[in-house]
Amino acid sequence: MRKLLLAVAAAAVLVSPVLSPVLAQAQSPIVIKFSHVVANDTPKGKGALKFKELAEKYTDGKVKVEIYPNSTLYKDKEEIEALQLGSVQMLAPSTAKFAPLGIKEFEALDLPWLFKDDQTYSNAMKGTIGKWLFQRLETKGITGLAYWDNGFHMLSANRPLRKPTDFQGLKFRISGSKVADQYLRIMGSIPQIMAFSEVYQALQTGVVDGCENTASNYLTQKFYEVQKDITVSYHAHLQYAVIVNSKFWSGLPPDIRAQLEKAMNEATDYTNSIARQENEDALAEIKKTGKTTLHYLTDADRKAWQEAMQPTYKWAKGRVGQEVLDLVAKELDVKMN
Repeated sequence: MRKLLLAVAAAAVLVSPVLSPVLAQAQSPIVIKFSHVVANDTPKGKGALKFKELAEKYTDGKVKVEIYPNSTLYKDKEEIEALQLGSVQMLAPSTAKFAPLGIKEFEALDLPWLFKDDQTYSNAMKGTIGKWLFQRLETKGITGLAYWDNGFHMLSANRPLRKPTDFQGLKFRISGSKVADQYLRIMGSIPQIMAFSEVYQALQTGVVDGCENTASNYLTQKFYEVQKDITVSYHAHLQYAVIVNSKFWSGLPPDIRAQLEKAMNEATDYTNSIARQENEDALAEIKKTGKTTLHYLTDADRKAWQEAMQPTYKWAKGRVGQEVLDLVAKELDVKMN
């Protein structure tokens, strides 16, 4: 009997390394940690929740998506490295965040007055530009899944920003894009890179004088509480790239990956469809609070801003390269110089 028990035990040891992963997968769902830096009630936040809902539905619970909003898991300066290390599986950073990886081409999307409307942006990202940019991420162990829209930037301060001269000497928080840094410097201001989670306190204490962001982020992060004036300038676009750790993604069972791709495609359509309305609603809510004054550019003001920022296009060649600028120019029918 003793020999029989030992034989059974030995067989179990030999078999268990083969069986245990299968058994573990059968018993436990695949966990996707999805980290982002904004609130749940923004276009990106709602998009992440929609993806969770659809992913868990289409995989019949074989995948569990854990959402970590508002920098609760990682700040925007830390999250891409965490993704590469496998500490988190999915992110949706602004496209300005890829330059530190050596992929500066994404910053072409930050050029001022580049997209005339949301539909122009959407068409470009579904076409050659979007695909070409995602290919650049593959060498960094990152797979691009989708582009999510969050509309157009506004600019705020504690004084009205109507003329280019109004920017003189003001410190503005930016997310990290050197293109944004350039067009704000041209206007006479002092851009400062800062984590999104630190912006409210920086505005409140005067560490920075103002910032640029979309209406939905101004509302949900309550930036309007500490900014007396917001200019509804819509001078640049804010977009996110939904990305995943390539090793994790390619290691998924093909059927699971296909179901997640379906969930992502539908979540993307949902997110992009609500972005414009979310920002319009947020703008109305900000106005209703009476805590900040909204300013709108006249045609003459807008032309002055455009002419003042135009040198950014020529400067960008040395930053992002001619190839991506040629793609953008062809796709959007815009002049780069």
